[in-house]
Parts: sequence; C-alpha cells; structure tokens
Amino acid sequence: MTKIKATFLGTGTSQGIPVIACPCQVCTSNNPKDDRTRTSLLFSIGDKNIVIDTGPDFRQQMLREKVMNLDAVLFTHAHKDHVAGMDDIRAFNYVSKSAMEIYATTDVQDALKREFAYVFSGSSYPGIPEVRLNTFDQERLHFFGEEIIPIDVMHYKLPVKAFRIRNFSYITDANFISEESFKKLEGTEILVINALRIEPHISHFSLHEALEIIQRIQPKKAYLTHISHLLGLHDEVSKRLPAHVEIAFDGLQIDIA
Repeated sequence: MTKIKATFLGTGTSQGIPVIACPCQVCTSNNPKDDRTRTSLLFSIGDKNIVIDTGPDFRQQMLREKVMNLDAVLFTHAHKDHVAGMDDIRAFNYVSKSAMEIYATTDVQDALKREFAYVFSGSSYPGIPEVRLNTFDQERLHFFGEEIIPIDVMHYKLPVKAFRIRNFSYITDANFISEESFKKLEGTEILVINALRIEPHISHFSLHEALEIIQRIQPKKAYLTHISHLLGLHDEVSKRLPAHVEIAFDGLQIDIA
C-alpha cells in the first residue's frame, strides 16, 4: 500500500498568528508552535503531492516544506484565506510544463474567476498561472490509486467541503455537521477539526464544540487546526486536552495508514 503523509502547511485562522499590531501573549510568544500561517494541508501520496487550499501564505509554505512538485489543488471554499495564494502555482507550471489540476465546486470556481480574472480571461499573457478546472460536489475523487471523499459541512451559512482519505478526515472552517455527513465520518481514526477559540463563534467550532465532535466520532487521534490567538498559548492549552487530542502546528507531519 502506498504511503500517505499529511503535512500541516498552516494551522492559523484568517489573520494568522501573530496578528498584526497585537501585543497579546500568544502573538508575542517565542514558541514557534504559536506562530501560525493560514490553514492549509498537504497530502503526499508516494511522490505525488496534493494541496488543500492555497491561502495567502502558500508561497511561504511551499518554500518552508521544500515542496518541489505539486500535482493538484483541492479547495474547501472560496474565502480569501483559503484561495488568495493561487497565483503562485505558476512556479509549479514552470517545473511541470503543464497546467495545474484544480478541483473545486462550481461556486468556488465562480469565485476564483472573479478573484483571478486575468487567469481566466482567455488571453495568453506570459507568466500567468495555467489551470485546468475540475468540478466536483458529492462524487468521490481519485488520485494516484487513492480515493478522496468530499464531505459537506457548514461554515455558518456557507457550504464547505471537508475531505476523507482512508482513515483520515479533515474538517476546516465549520460550525455544523449534518447527520448524513457524520455517517461519512464513521470509522475515522485520525480526525483534524477546526477549533478557533475558547468562546463560541458564529461560524467556527469553539474548543468545547470541537471536543464534543471528537467525542462523538471517537477517533484514535485528533488534531485541532484553524486556530486563533484567542485560543491561548499552544503549550498551556495542550495541558488541558485529552490524551488523544493535540493542537496541530505548522510543519507537523503525520502518516496515514
């Protein structure tokens, strides 16, 4: 069976950490685990790479992790902190001499066409990203002999795609999971879920809510992501978590069975 590795490219909320002009103890922490770029994940299937979301820190993340090839991009939704870095895929166009395979719902594709109108204008202007759009919604996706299952979650009133590959499920930017989607999460052994802060939030799970979801799904291991400075210091919050729950950090790598 092909080895799959997941790398947390970014684990921060839309502002990242440190937040501009914020003097709080998290934003001024010397612990590198408190320094968070915008949320994104890398799947490495053998020597093939798939990125989930290209946020504003995409270039920095690719350089930090020394990613030399990228084969596809999957988008969860169209918010700026998840799509803003798409222009930088052109470096991979140059390396591969081919267009980047982009997988997105029709709503996300419409947003990409607005945000990056120059990419989709039909002109052959040199140096612009080359992309090939692939539409998906409920259907299972297949990459390099592996199946990725899209799972619907809600980010307040905005539909967002979570993804499952083997026993690994990834949920970001959510505050509601339907019963139908919970069924698709059954048997998850490694769960990644957003936990924005301690206090409730209108469009994200709080820490307490994320822990309730973890308790329901019963994974062997869970990781918290899409974290704001309002959650608290990485090391301090970690002490209060169940033994099988960890706060993810930028650069963390885990193997998927």
